[in-house]
Amino acid sequence: MEPQVRTLNEMETQPFPWGSITWLVSGRIGNSETMTFGRVLIRAGHGNPAHTHNGCDEVLHLLQGELEHTADDRLFHLKPGDTITLPAGTRHSARSVGRQDAVMAVAYSSPERDMQTE
Repeated sequence: MEPQVRTLNEMETQPFPWGSITWLVSGRIGNSETMTFGRVLIRAGHGNPAHTHNGCDEVLHLLQGELEHTADDRLFHLKPGDTITLPAGTRHSARSVGRQDAVMAVAYSSPERDMQTE
């Protein structure tokens, strides 16, 4: 695979009731055969549904806001600069608990993130 640059207007943003995900790197986009990378926004007071990624690990790095992140039966409180790693198959969800939207960088160890919601 050759090096690639994506410009801002080439990026796909998926809207959700709780926020959005902007995909920057993935197998579907065609700019990686080994990983997925994106920017997630969770609106203040909202959260995403519990889900798993059975075929890949996930790394989430919080850039802005505050999150309560539930992973299996544990609750983690994340502040800007915190990073959480989630092994494949970990049931998890996140909720923005601060006054501002939570913004994070997210990476998966696979070109397809294989998301399974409940």
